[in-house]
Amino acid sequence: MKFTASRLSEGNKVFPAEIHLEENSIEIKIPGLFSGDSKYLNYEDITSIEVDSPMIGFSTIRLFTTGNKIEIHGFSKSDVKQIRKTIEENRSKRRK
Repeated sequence: MKFTASRLSEGNKVFPAEIHLEENSIEIKIPGLFSGDSKYLNYEDITSIEVDSPMIGFSTIRLFTTGNKIEIHGFSKSDVKQIRKTIEENRSKRRK
């Protein structure tokens, strides 16, 4: 599954962030003007998930791994719910 941040959200005007949920991992792409940043996370490496969903505006999701925090902003509430649900389902599958 692929989720793309809204171009209307802060920091995503020209190059919106993307989250790709794969079978075994997540790819987070935060593009930039001259270079971008891509991170790959295995589901079992994610220790915690935080979501900020204001009444008005775009949602932010934070993924915590051992010693690191990755914050991605600009998604709809429904996208963030689906992202969180998919990550949690895949995390629980990997623990069995």
